[in-house]
Amino acid sequence: MDYTNLLKNKTGRTSRVGIIGATRGYGYTLLAQIPKIPLMELRVISSRHTDECMEVLTGLGYQEENIRICESPEAIAQAPEDAVLIVKDYRLVVECGITALVECTGNTAVSSDIAMEALKRKINVYMVSKETDSVCGTVLNQMAAENGAVYALVNGDQPRNLLDLYSWGRLLGLDIVCVGKASEYDFVWDPDTAEFTYMEGEKPPHENIPGMKEFWHYKDRETLAERRKLVEKYMAVISADLCEMNLVSNVTGMVPSGPRLNYPVAKISELADIFIPEEDGGILKKTGVVDVFCNLRAPDEASFAGGEFIIVRCENDTVWELLRGKGHVVSRNGKYACMYLPYHFMGVETPVSILLGDLMGIGTHEECRQVSVMAGVAEEDLPRGTVLKVHGHHHSIDGLVPELWERRDAQQVAPFYLLNGTTLLKDIKAGEPVTMDAVDLSGSVPYQLYMEGMKLE
Repeated sequence: MDYTNLLKNKTGRTSRVGIIGATRGYGYTLLAQIPKIPLMELRVISSRHTDECMEVLTGLGYQEENIRICESPEAIAQAPEDAVLIVKDYRLVVECGITALVECTGNTAVSSDIAMEALKRKINVYMVSKETDSVCGTVLNQMAAENGAVYALVNGDQPRNLLDLYSWGRLLGLDIVCVGKASEYDFVWDPDTAEFTYMEGEKPPHENIPGMKEFWHYKDRETLAERRKLVEKYMAVISADLCEMNLVSNVTGMVPSGPRLNYPVAKISELADIFIPEEDGGILKKTGVVDVFCNLRAPDEASFAGGEFIIVRCENDTVWELLRGKGHVVSRNGKYACMYLPYHFMGVETPVSILLGDLMGIGTHEECRQVSVMAGVAEEDLPRGTVLKVHGHHHSIDGLVPELWERRDAQQVAPFYLLNGTTLLKDIKAGEPVTMDAVDLSGSVPYQLYMEGMKLE
């Protein structure tokens, strides 16, 4: 997209931003970027730890004398218009004169509550909390449209970047058979030393795997099977990956490639040979799907950086042979091509979404429906009384493996991120999903929104 109109902004309008869950991770990267953007100003951040907020803001160069901690609407009303406010109660954020609410908590109850309140007030909502969008996104998109506001996922996270790439492909009339992303951390193998490293954490695990040499170059599906055997201990179905593909599925109408997706261990150059129908030598049992791969690369090769891709049909041999010659990723049989964005820059990139929404009204997807549902399936027998808790970097639940189900198969399934903090009311056998009658979801606003969304056709 050409951003010239935004850069030339002559309306006099700017984005006044409020962030909930702002001091760490994604929120921190956005806080660091906002001061660099002439069309944007930070008005308020919310966290239970106001002292931490003050430390983060001053560390980023915000002037302490221009920061106010406010504990009531009255204190907010008395604060200078150019002050940066800190509030402990997230409900106060919408009282601060903002045009843009960025929600980063990952807490479905908090984010759905404040998103609804903001949209009713015609405050645009930019949802970083993918857990919330996976269960409430359908209704929040409708609410935005009804109130003349914007509800948007954000650039800098994979779902919005992939949706942008998908819509670009659709605009160009491309026949898209698969969309997806790389899982967050690369598999790096050194052909010179046979040293393998899984790039997660401050001290990435590593070992010597000489057997990878035989399968370093892709031949066919057997190559993928043998690679998986070699790195099996590092393979996992990651909750965050499936959640992100859930969001993309709900907007695009594309369905999961399978309940646990495919997760092939693959190089970028191989994607157009892999994410294609089985009859053409690939791994897809159907097309029009979302999927994820584990990026395999050498130490001196650039990472895919958890980026996004689309696989399209090559409908003109002359065009695609020309593009192959330009270095684009075209399948060996010439029938498919891979187009990709090897990045997601977190909050550094998110201002694009906020400015598009606040100044141009772009972002809301009224077509969003609950196309797929993220389920939690018992890895082992789970007794009645087991408490389910989302935790950790991958937002997982102990004892459950995530699966992404098509809506038609998931009518009785309890969505994964509604299970947080619930207690099993009955035994769940290994291999069974947690169903609606296995937990008490009464009184849960996100549950009510989810059920409303399931009624949309």
